[in-house]
Amino acid sequence: NSPDFNGVDGILGFGLPKPGTEGKQLPRPILWVLTDKDDRDSNTQNLKRKFSFFSTDDAAELQLGGYDPDSCADSMHYTPSLSATDFIVGVTSVKFGPHMDGFDAATELLQFTDPTGGEYLPAIMDSGTSCLVLPGSRLDGRLRNNPFNDFSALWARDSSFWVSMGGRHFEVPFSSWYLARTNQTCVQPSPAGMQGLLIGDVFFRSYMVEFDMQDELRPIIGIAKLSPRFNPVTGNILREYELRPAPVRKLRMLRGEETMFSAEHTTRLNEVDQIPIFNK
Repeated sequence: NSPDFNGVDGILGFGLPKPGTEGKQLPRPILWVLTDKDDRDSNTQNLKRKFSFFSTDDAAELQLGGYDPDSCADSMHYTPSLSATDFIVGVTSVKFGPHMDGFDAATELLQFTDPTGGEYLPAIMDSGTSCLVLPGSRLDGRLRNNPFNDFSALWARDSSFWVSMGGRHFEVPFSSWYLARTNQTCVQPSPAGMQGLLIGDVFFRSYMVEFDMQDELRPIIGIAKLSPRFNPVTGNILREYELRPAPVRKLRMLRGEETMFSAEHTTRLNEVDQIPIFNK
């Protein structure tokens, strides 16, 4: 009943298959159906089972089968998902502070109780969520602080978040988490019972994120900085790109939170379908 869906025909999900409850089988996500090798009625059987997504203030772009390398300002770095049913990464740190002061001077929002060096929180990478969702409690004593309350106390213009995963730090600038058009802060506390974070659209405004589901039991997530010169397409485009693949053998050795690996040096030809998304 949300007014956000007025005039909308439905929700198109590109996530991972979910197990049913009470013996019921849930429908498979659309990309899994389109890329089913056994479905003779599909004309997209050769499309690789992966998609990429980024957004801007007033538009977005969905890329099926891979990603357009021109949309990235640096190379894609990969990490395995911590779950076979959700796109989850291990976040070891979330810092907040003035952009000009940089990562080292920023305040740590995830202050783990009795840290040993291997702590992390699970974070769902979700393009269908608008905001960055931070823990709104101490998570039953796992943290020494309330991250959302600390952020609220530190709130300031021209400040950035730095989200650390896989040993890399990803800056989310003020222009991404503060929505100037609606004069709103797009950072929210997590609901009761949630034991991690949600990384939503504010992250996809700064980064191209690839969701690779070719291994059904070990999805892979790739992240590259979004090129400021790249604009979303205005019409459907089908192209082929020479892309460097994810280092699958290295990723299979990880639990998911320790490190990220850059793409392999060899390239493979990928067919990528670029689809525009507009705000109505």
